Amino acid sequence: MNYRHAFHAGNFADVVKHALFCRLVRYLQRKDGAIRIYDTHAGPGLYDLAGEAATRTMEHAAGISALASAGERIREHPLFRDYWSIVAAEFSERRYPGSPLIARQLLRPQDRLSAYELHPEDAAQLKALFAGDPAVKAIALDGWLALGAHVPPKEKRGLVLVDPPFEKPGEVDDIGDALEKALARWRGGVFAVWYPVKRAAMVEALKERLRALAPGDLVVAEFLREPPTPAETLVGSGLAVVNPPYVFAEEAEAILSLLAPVLGRGNRATTTVKEWPGKAS
Repeated sequence: MNYRHAFHAGNFADVVKHALFCRLVRYLQRKDGAIRIYDTHAGPGLYDLAGEAATRTMEHAAGISALASAGERIREHPLFRDYWSIVAAEFSERRYPGSPLIARQLLRPQDRLSAYELHPEDAAQLKALFAGDPAVKAIALDGWLALGAHVPPKEKRGLVLVDPPFEKPGEVDDIGDALEKALARWRGGVFAVWYPVKRAAMVEALKERLRALAPGDLVVAEFLREPPTPAETLVGSGLAVVNPPYVFAEEAEAILSLLAPVLGRGNRATTTVKEWPGKAS
């Protein structure tokens, strides 16, 4: 309950995560049928980059602000166009949209969003943001409970974004247990799990758990802006996707390669996309 994403909004990890997330949504929308998007740890939905929290850390300077200063070749690239068009509108007002607001902007008339947030203040802001919007359910509930009870959706097709704060030791078990329940109820859903690259042991434990849950149906896209440090600071992030679209690995490689010179520290950024089964690239 102590974690507040407002201190980190728009940082390099957000840019990577949300750019990849947009591609997952757009792939599912290639068919006309409705989809449901679930956001298990939604936050308030919109962040003030000029506010006290964001200005205290200034993490967005090496993230969305760096992307905004990059050349149009990247921002107008077909793989970035949806993400940038959504983010740019808010960035011009010194705001950054969280994943639920990005998801809402991507919805077609037939699609729906279910956004969950447990923190009382953030949940209240989330509800206010989407008040009166029939396409969105903003729910003050633990996202882990939602994965066990609210899937599958009536739309039958969709995507779950799992983006926990990773502030407690049992987070890997929480993710694994929740996904195991969700996959038992909705084997065909697409599940995207974000994680920070700080502690190597945690990252490997998470990957092992996901490989056990979805052998042969997993893509992991990882971006490191610099090599890991003994201090276990945040040097990168990953997005592990269960039941990924067949084009996701290829698109993720292209996106991460384009972002490396923009978000990396010096020339030290590295990117990895791995498929199971498959080989690293």
